[in-house]
Amino acid sequence: MGGQEALGLVMMVVMLGAIFIGVPISFTLLFLALIFGWIGFGPVVFDLAYLQTIGMMKVDEFVAVPMFILMGYVCDQAGLMERMFKAFRDLFAPLRGSLYLVVIATATLFGIAAGTVGATVVLLGIMAGPMMTKAGYDIRMSAGAITAGGTLGILIPPSVMLVVMAPVLGISVLHLYAAAFGPGFLLAGMYIAYTLIRCHFNPKLGPPVPKEERPTSMRVVLWECLVGLVPVTILTVATLGVILAGLATSTEAAAMGAAGAILMVIGYGRFTLKGLLDACFNTLATTSMVLFLAVTSNIFGAVFARLGSATWVTEALIAIPLPPWATMALLLALIFLLGWPFEWPAIVLVFLPIIAPVATKLGYDMVWFACVVAVVLQTAFLSPPVAMSAYYLKQAVKDWRLSDIYRGMADFMVLQVICVVLVVVFPDIAMWFPNWLTQGDRLSR
Repeated sequence: MGGQEALGLVMMVVMLGAIFIGVPISFTLLFLALIFGWIGFGPVVFDLAYLQTIGMMKVDEFVAVPMFILMGYVCDQAGLMERMFKAFRDLFAPLRGSLYLVVIATATLFGIAAGTVGATVVLLGIMAGPMMTKAGYDIRMSAGAITAGGTLGILIPPSVMLVVMAPVLGISVLHLYAAAFGPGFLLAGMYIAYTLIRCHFNPKLGPPVPKEERPTSMRVVLWECLVGLVPVTILTVATLGVILAGLATSTEAAAMGAAGAILMVIGYGRFTLKGLLDACFNTLATTSMVLFLAVTSNIFGAVFARLGSATWVTEALIAIPLPPWATMALLLALIFLLGWPFEWPAIVLVFLPIIAPVATKLGYDMVWFACVVAVVLQTAFLSPPVAMSAYYLKQAVKDWRLSDIYRGMADFMVLQVICVVLVVVFPDIAMWFPNWLTQGDRLSR
């Protein structure tokens, strides 16, 4: 290892230390890149920072980020989750463990529409938590279902995380969206099957909804399903369908989704100017955080690469005497551990560009690799000691103990790990849809 490579590694260690003591990550990345870049190769670092910033501004996919975020905030305002929850609850009321099914189905559909973890977990906790407690549901399994279902929003399209991840890895947003469908719906199905099977053998875990709380007629059920489910289905088809069909880019579809969400709020009679302004301000704050981090991490990565440290890390990991699958397992374990102290933007924008070349050298498909990374990052939301989903839920349902929430999440963590293993062992779970789209493109030509 030369002096410059060592300088880059020192820069990485200082960055990790600064973040752990609470220094804002974006400014840490920028200042460290400029300082260590100046030490390593002089004033050229400022030209490098300028060119990297301009290059990032030309990435069209990032234009979709604010639109998808706005779509999520507007859907939250529309009371979309409340309507879906009520529709599913009325539909599955006679079933054992019905509220588990309702929570996971609502989280899945709301995750498609909104794509946010925090909002989904908090809203589900507020709506379903007291209802589950009153119905005699097991607190641990209830907490696990809410937190696990809430994390689906970062995996199932149109996830903002996937929009950011695709250009970082140099792959198509369309193909990454298509790849995420398989693991996303596989996880949702595993959650539902697990809860219903356990309730079948032990009804005390989740009794049916009491008869006096069920709707009096099927007409009421059908009306609630029509009002609660049809609008979000139309919004989903309009947003994702045009992307997967190749009729629009992710940016154009995001704009359609945001406009459709606003129309849906108007249709539900929940539109207010204050609500729209709040959604816009929240979108501005979240987008600024994500895109500023994207720029600073790009500068940091460029300096790290120019110092030669990125190449050294790649070669060192490749040189480890392990078979490719074991090296891949090591990379995924590293990403999982990074998911404890860091939010997904930092991992995707800072660490993933350092790790990804190793997967490329090992011969793995980048779309598949990105999909597996997304599932692992979702798993990190459920893993102690940080497990942000637990704190979101504790904030919403203050009567539930944090220890019970953690215990409930542990069971669903096992399902998450099984899903990761399945996607690694059977890549077609993620790749069948992108491959089908690619074959369709070839045939159309």
